[in-house]
Amino acid sequence: MSNAPATSPSRPGLVRDLSVLHAGAIVVGVIIGSGIFLVPKRMMEATGSSSVVFLVWIVGGLLSWFGALTYAELGAMKPDAGGEYVYIRDAYGPMPGFLNAWSWFTISKPASIATVAAGMVRILGEFGAFSFLKTTFIPGRIPVNWGHVVAAAAIAFLTWINYIGVKRAGNFQLFFTTLKVIMIAGIIVACFTASSGTMANFSSHHAGAVGGVTGFMAALIAALWAYDGWNNLNMVAGEVREPQKNIPRAMIVGIALVAALYMLMNAAVQYVLPATTLAGAERPASLAFQYAMGAAGAAILSAGIAVSMFASINGQILTGARIPFAAARDGYFFPSIASVNEKYHTPGGALAFQAFMSIALVVLGGAFEDLFNLAILSEWVFYMITASTIFVFRRRINAETLPYRAWGYPVVPALFIAAATVVCYFSFIGNKADSIGGTIVILAGIPVFYWFARKKRLEPGPGA
Repeated sequence: MSNAPATSPSRPGLVRDLSVLHAGAIVVGVIIGSGIFLVPKRMMEATGSSSVVFLVWIVGGLLSWFGALTYAELGAMKPDAGGEYVYIRDAYGPMPGFLNAWSWFTISKPASIATVAAGMVRILGEFGAFSFLKTTFIPGRIPVNWGHVVAAAAIAFLTWINYIGVKRAGNFQLFFTTLKVIMIAGIIVACFTASSGTMANFSSHHAGAVGGVTGFMAALIAALWAYDGWNNLNMVAGEVREPQKNIPRAMIVGIALVAALYMLMNAAVQYVLPATTLAGAERPASLAFQYAMGAAGAAILSAGIAVSMFASINGQILTGARIPFAAARDGYFFPSIASVNEKYHTPGGALAFQAFMSIALVVLGGAFEDLFNLAILSEWVFYMITASTIFVFRRRINAETLPYRAWGYPVVPALFIAAATVVCYFSFIGNKADSIGGTIVILAGIPVFYWFARKKRLEPGPGA
């Protein structure tokens, strides 16, 4: 397949400049943010058993891998910018596709970017040299401190990196993802060689755990949150070289690598910390590394987590902008969002829109965390809907002609859909207010869709 951009004299297009290494770095780099360093606490509080926590990591990894196998077929079949939006649009029509895009670009992706950027700043604020980040310099109803400025600056800088070329953004992602993998490997080795570690911790229990099916599902949701992001590569499929080969390779190998790192990391932390200590630690990985490396260990790991989150932000910016871009090219969003820079062949309008939304949520402070909670249910609803499109396309297309066929079809996609349904149920039951709010946000996109659809009929947009 040619790497040349799909251009016309009046309409430049995106360019396939991302190699399989870039694609793999997107998968690994977006998934590994701060989750693996934090969720072992939640999982131990929920289950109370080291062995059950391991089981949860395995189940979560398998479910994510099943999803990746399904998405790999979809990405190879339809290697276009927009990922989930494209699959749902082509399978079920433009309105369901738009509702996916609406949920994505109004809340899910900007809130995710803002959450990680704000979290990175909070970690930096623990260092004496960065204590000024907590200083408010614009008081008022929505106070602004230097931490907001640094988080916004990080988003703006990474957006600029993405604006000046997808290959530059891919190289940036590859470099920082490699750093975080090396860092995690170092933590694993340090913990397993710590003199304070003992195999007895693997048989320890936390008496105050929730336990039972409820505890297991709570831990599984936490694990799936740590694994979340494996679907992002599909959003940038229109810029991956030889997507029929490289998307499946990057997703399958990337998820397998992440799962291996997560389980080894969890084992390393549990080797150092007994169950009760792990359940009581706000940052169990930092505490374990501190036990292994001394007082400087926690500071070193905090810096490493900040680097990990920085790479995750870049990957989310890189992939996130492609959904509003694709919707706008179809005429269901503002035409300026569909613009492609003639020099760099990047979706400049969509990147700018995404940066504006993300920075606005950063400045809102704690309010964006509530918005992010609203999006959790909708994300899994659309995972389920997207995975179901594989059955629609298999009925329309001769499977023998597909460039990649999901291993285990139809059982693997069906298992993923069933698991996503269970996750949605427990997410709804566990947080009804936010789940209802998330549903309202999705439904609010219906009148917006019809407004753009009417505008498209009267004044054909760039996708007409």
